Amino acid sequence: MDGKQFQRRVRSIVLLLCVILFAFAWVLYDLQYVHGAEYLEQSQRRIARTETVEAARGEILDRYGRVLVTNQESYNVSLDTSFMNGEENAILTQLLAISREEGVAWTDTLPISDTAPFVFTFDTASSGAVSNLQRLAEDRDWSALLPTAEEVDAIRETAQAGAGAARPSAQALMEELRVYYEIDPALSDAEARDLIGVRYELTLRSREITYTAYVFAQDVQMPFIVKVTEAGLAGVNIDTTSTRVYNTPYAAHVLGRVTGIYSGEEDYYQDLGYSLDAKVGRGGVEQAFEPYLHGTPGRRSIETDDQGKVVSGDENWAVDEATGEVLAPDPGDNVVLTLDIKLQEVVERALANGIEGLASEDTRGGAAVVVDMTGGVLASASYPTYDLATYGQNYNTLADDPLSPLLNRATQGAYPPGSTFKMVTALGALEEGIITPTSIYRCTGRYTFYPNPSDQPMCWIYRQNLGIHGNQNVTQAIMNSCNIFFYDAGRRLGIDKLREYAAAFGLGEPTGIEIAESTGRMAGPETSAALGQEWHEGNIMSISIGQENSQFTPLQLANYVATLANGGTHYAAHLLKEVKSSDYSEVTYQYEPQVLNELDLDPENLSAVTEGMLLMTTEGSARSYFANLDIPVAAKSGSAQVSSATESNSLFVCFAPYDDPEIALAIVVERGGSGSLLSSIAVEILEYYFSSGGGMETVTQENTLLR
Repeated sequence: MDGKQFQRRVRSIVLLLCVILFAFAWVLYDLQYVHGAEYLEQSQRRIARTETVEAARGEILDRYGRVLVTNQESYNVSLDTSFMNGEENAILTQLLAISREEGVAWTDTLPISDTAPFVFTFDTASSGAVSNLQRLAEDRDWSALLPTAEEVDAIRETAQAGAGAARPSAQALMEELRVYYEIDPALSDAEARDLIGVRYELTLRSREITYTAYVFAQDVQMPFIVKVTEAGLAGVNIDTTSTRVYNTPYAAHVLGRVTGIYSGEEDYYQDLGYSLDAKVGRGGVEQAFEPYLHGTPGRRSIETDDQGKVVSGDENWAVDEATGEVLAPDPGDNVVLTLDIKLQEVVERALANGIEGLASEDTRGGAAVVVDMTGGVLASASYPTYDLATYGQNYNTLADDPLSPLLNRATQGAYPPGSTFKMVTALGALEEGIITPTSIYRCTGRYTFYPNPSDQPMCWIYRQNLGIHGNQNVTQAIMNSCNIFFYDAGRRLGIDKLREYAAAFGLGEPTGIEIAESTGRMAGPETSAALGQEWHEGNIMSISIGQENSQFTPLQLANYVATLANGGTHYAAHLLKEVKSSDYSEVTYQYEPQVLNELDLDPENLSAVTEGMLLMTTEGSARSYFANLDIPVAAKSGSAQVSSATESNSLFVCFAPYDDPEIALAIVVERGGSGSLLSSIAVEILEYYFSSGGGMETVTQENTLLR
């Protein structure tokens, strides 16, 4: 190569480099000067949106300020498709795969079975799911693929029988949804169904349908969070929230729990201003006091850059354009109960130990309730019970348990009262002038008013050992539980008056308690007719001693005895003591005792009855149990036959102290035998209540006392 040729090549390379440098310079010039402002604006562009922020739920405390239920921080997964850039299916498929690996359940209310062949899965509680699907179908012109109202009813009947109902429209709708959501044909039917379910939930929360945030999964654990974070899934957010924490394993039936909104409840809660993903009280005081505990959700303004990164503050609350109000969440109020959780613990343990110690193999369960003289429930125990902290993982076992631990026997179990009813018969006869405190009736073992021996009911003592009680006044008859005395008093009083007095004491009537209860029933002609049974005039005698068709709850029995003890004022039973503001700075509601009715009882008549109850613990069948108790107690035991093949239910009621009553107690044990066997349970409860061993401790933040 000669020198000239070499120089030409060098010049060419230099020229090329100059062109490249010029091009770079021009690009830089264009970026900085020609379109600089435009590109700067793009780099700083923010995407604004608002999201609902649920308010913290109020705490639940016992009467002395002990926190029974509170909140702790947890994590939810929410989805925002605006950052998925058309990759929804790919991102959600990956999210679902991680969820399956970690065993995380997600929200899916699409009323179609999880696997093919696809069927509609409407049940009696799914009206909300039906209406949501109908909204979507109407919007997408798929209404013809949905079952008619008659078909929905048929599907529900089939679902109740334990099976799905195959409908061609369900399969056809799934095909439409696969096309509509552009589901990859390579996905299996089950995988496609999962993905369609999530896409369906997102559609329900679109602006055209409901427009609320979609919480994909709640209370997720750290291993799941790590995998989702490592996957870098756009539009999949981990949000900090709170979950319920139970500081006590006791009072499960009273406290209740918190869940998401069930299928069929959407319209009800949306009308109240709840989001579809809100948590609500379920059973117990969580449900009863939902209006107090559930706060007001807030609205937060969120700004993100075009990569989805949040660039605004955590508390950038939205503002109501009409009022100028800052829409920060307002936490729920705190509910203070009448319960004493330490007394509750003693009652639950005494009941459990007592039931487990009974000799009868038929013994199933029981309940014990303690109330004060104005209907405040101090303790309410149902056995067997469960721990709210492990309710979710143990639900199937609890639901399948033949002893029905989920049933609140204290308020929903209804039992024949046995001899604990005899005070009603006695007071009715006394107040109506049928007998006086000094009237004598002779127990000869059989009630011989009816001439036919087969129609002559026996006293329990005669049935046991051919014994008799001899001459009895009303006080002695209650102490000895003489059936013959009450057969005669009840027959002469008559069924109408007996029912009237039972109702006045709240037996077979709503107690006023805020949580779910059975009203029970009082026996009589109407009750027999409703049960398809014949009424006979002689039934009044067995009703007078608490047999026949009468059934009352342990709470009703406790409140009835409290009415006896306080002189005849029948108060509504209640669990609410007061409501305090979210910061505990003020009492926003104070419960005032509610009088349901007053019994204008003659003090002499009342004294004759309650003295008989006192004698039961000092001279009668329970004296050995109460001998070492310093507090005078008025009590009555009872038993009610369930069937000839099993032990009777056992019952025990009492109030104390006799001369200045503070509390009333009712205990029922299914198939527990004699009611006097429950005396030891009652003594253990009374010993704790009246002892100073519990002590008093101050809770400074509440400025209340703990007992």
